[in-house]
Amino acid sequence: MTADNELQIKDAFQRAQKAHNNKAKLVASLKNRYVKLEDKSEFHEEFLRCMKYAMIIYTREPAVENVIDFVVKFTVSFETPVTEEEEVEDDSDDEGSFLNFLLNFLLESHTASSHAVRFRVCQLINKLLGSLSENAQIDDEICERIHEAMLIRVTDKYPNVRIQAALAMARLQDPNDPECPTIKAYMLLLDNDSNAEVRRAVLSCIAPSAQTLAKIYKRTRDVKDKVRKLAYQVMAEKVHIRALTIAQRVSLLQQGLNDSADSVKEVVKLSLLPAWLRLLQDDVLQLLHRLDVENCADTAVSALHALFSTATNPDDLLQQGAQLDERKLIPVDALTCENVLYWRSLCEFVKAKGDEGEELLEKLLPEPAIFAEYLYSYLKSIPLLTEEQRADMGQLELVMTKEFIGQQLILLVGCLDTTEEGGRKRVLTVLQEMLLLPNTPLSLIGQLVQKLVGILRDDQQRIAVVAEIISDVREPMVPILESENDNEKRKKQVKLAEMKVCIMECKQELEECISHEDFARAAELKESIAQLEERRKCLELEPDHTKEQRVEKNDPETLLKCLTMCSELLKQMNINRRICPTITAIIESLILPSVSNANPAVRNMAVVCLGTVALHSKDLANTHLVLLLQITQLDEPKIRISALRALIDQLLLNGLRILQAKPSELLDSDRPVEEEESPVQNILKMLSEFLDSEICELRTETAEGLAKLMYCGRIVSAKLLSRLVLLWYNPVTEEDQRLRHCLGVFLQLYARESRTHQECVEESFLPTMRTLFNAPATSPLSEIDSSNVAELFIELTRPSGLLQPVQGASVHDSLAVRVCNEVLRDPDAPEVRLYCKTLGSLEISNEPGPANQELQQLLTEILQEVKDKYCVRALEKVLNQLKGSSRSKAAAQDTVLTAVDDNASEAVNEDETKPKRARRGNEPSLLILPFISVSSSRIP
Repeated sequence: MTADNELQIKDAFQRAQKAHNNKAKLVASLKNRYVKLEDKSEFHEEFLRCMKYAMIIYTREPAVENVIDFVVKFTVSFETPVTEEEEVEDDSDDEGSFLNFLLNFLLESHTASSHAVRFRVCQLINKLLGSLSENAQIDDEICERIHEAMLIRVTDKYPNVRIQAALAMARLQDPNDPECPTIKAYMLLLDNDSNAEVRRAVLSCIAPSAQTLAKIYKRTRDVKDKVRKLAYQVMAEKVHIRALTIAQRVSLLQQGLNDSADSVKEVVKLSLLPAWLRLLQDDVLQLLHRLDVENCADTAVSALHALFSTATNPDDLLQQGAQLDERKLIPVDALTCENVLYWRSLCEFVKAKGDEGEELLEKLLPEPAIFAEYLYSYLKSIPLLTEEQRADMGQLELVMTKEFIGQQLILLVGCLDTTEEGGRKRVLTVLQEMLLLPNTPLSLIGQLVQKLVGILRDDQQRIAVVAEIISDVREPMVPILESENDNEKRKKQVKLAEMKVCIMECKQELEECISHEDFARAAELKESIAQLEERRKCLELEPDHTKEQRVEKNDPETLLKCLTMCSELLKQMNINRRICPTITAIIESLILPSVSNANPAVRNMAVVCLGTVALHSKDLANTHLVLLLQITQLDEPKIRISALRALIDQLLLNGLRILQAKPSELLDSDRPVEEEESPVQNILKMLSEFLDSEICELRTETAEGLAKLMYCGRIVSAKLLSRLVLLWYNPVTEEDQRLRHCLGVFLQLYARESRTHQECVEESFLPTMRTLFNAPATSPLSEIDSSNVAELFIELTRPSGLLQPVQGASVHDSLAVRVCNEVLRDPDAPEVRLYCKTLGSLEISNEPGPANQELQQLLTEILQEVKDKYCVRALEKVLNQLKGSSRSKAAAQDTVLTAVDDNASEAVNEDETKPKRARRGNEPSLLILPFISVSSSRIP
């Protein structure tokens, strides 16, 4: 090759580094030179020599990226279309083509020891395959080699290499093949790769199929918001709504619209929902139908509000799904679960806008009086099923649908303008009448009371109205027959006998008149007989004397109805309002008798009412607290949970002082007399025992209640905190998502709140670790990773985690002393290594003082006792830190170069990509040419 050719290749690479140069002209010029050459081997060598200088640079320098793009464009420029028949003959030259030559070189280099070379190899293969046309052809052998090489590189130690390898395999996957190795590798990466950017790269190129859909769906719950965002974008762009089950659709919307990251919410609102609507021809009612709104009304409402917020024309909202007639009502025969939910959601959304939505709300709702009649007529039409009819699933589903529609119509009452007195009175009348109707379903009672109480102005009026309704339902007016006395019966019989005699006499006289042809007299007698007959019939049909009387009803349905109304009333009452005589009468006549009712549902609602009313009066709480405690231990699980909630609420409101007056024997009658424990200790012991309950709901409710009490400062107990931490890690609670979520949030908030809370966490550290270390092999606690638990305590007690940092010694200083003393108790114990690792992770202050000297002395004593090399190194490091010595040279060399990726779509988090320092023998032997303009501080 001539010197002129060498300069041309080198000059092309030099000019390609500049972003402003036209790479198309460079490619064309270099290609013309290449085509004219008969012997292309020297060109290949020189081309590779120049390209290698870019391949040894790991960081995403603009100059290097420009060179990589130039190489790809030059290589792809040799591609020729394969649709022409005359070009099939050129297939024999493919093996010697420039593309095959470059791919062979890259495949030979993918196992290089330099991570920079491996990264550039995968990047070039990715860009080459991505730049080829759809009908491009590559030798089967090379294609197989690419496949095998990339399957190896997706397991590389460096995330950026895995990212490029995953992207390079995008065109090599076969979604129709259940055994496709690329698909299997992708699914493995989605499930197990610790780097979020690798998971994002796989999500961006994996083909949705029946096999991969579950994995893509799972990434919508990824820990990284960027991964969740991309997963929702993939679901919106590549997955049809019909490919998802109803549960998956609801879960996607519920989690996406409530995501902690605003970017994820925006994707769900602006991409996923509109995409589903487009697939359903913009029919929002069809979308609601595919969400099964009867069982997930809240999620459907959230989705509708998201759609409403993106609408540009308010009139479109009115026309899409409401289907209102000239009365501004949906005809009763046209009511469905979907259109009534849409109507209600739209009205609530518009009403929330205030004055801005007032004009549109007038188009959506009629006058309150008209709507009240409409609601009354529909609720009256809901049939009351007998036990036999409930066995028919068809009838039961029909009634459940009607009840759901009724619920939505009741909720619409809250959107009505009840400022006008006439309309307000009519709505109140209808609500009261509906509560009095015997066929009103129990599921609607609570909402009816809520709306009724919401319209009434003050508590006194609310109590009076609801109490009157409860009285009318519990003791309705029933007509009672009055038995007549004997004298009245005899008088009535005498009158009837006299009339019968008169009738007989008149009939005889009539016969005589007829025989004597005295027709005038006969006509008078005939008329008299008719009058007497009529009077006799009236006397016989005269009704008995009746009167109305109140009769008390104690059937479960009536009691449940009354207790539900009472519960809703108590919830709406001001917490500072004292118990009035009316409420006291309800307690005595309704709530307390129902606590001992045979029906579990009645007992449960009575306990709820008792717990709620006790929040309004300390005296009432003191009176019935023992009863609630007994119920938490003796009744059915559901009722026990209700009583436990009432107890926790009482402790949250009034504190543990309310227990001081209670004798301990009432709380635990089986305890021996000699054991004298306070009521507070008994309560805490009882709650602690509930944490071990086999009833999942009771265990969860207890843990949540204790978390509330500890966070509010009502309880300060290192033992209970240790129990909660162990419960969070316990494999038994793995399926209890509510418990895990509650405790996870509590531990973070609790520790960050104050220094006192961190001290409580510190005090619970050693008891927790001892419990784990001493757990028998048969215990689920033996499966817990103790190092993970230790890391949690370190993070919770970190001084920088406090919302309001405090001056002085940190909790980590005192925790270090505790750990040192624990190590000195048994220096040969197997857990000493974990304690030494914990000491190395603590943020211990190295300021001189008594605490520092004490800790140094303890560490010195430990070093004399401990023989394990790992422990010795960790302890010496801590001791050097306390003495204020600088890092040793060897420690400084352990700081590794962070691989920073400037490309946003392929960025790697700094703390996740710290590779080990490369050995001298593995460093690239080539030097950087002067024309590669990169920053020396970022060259690996």
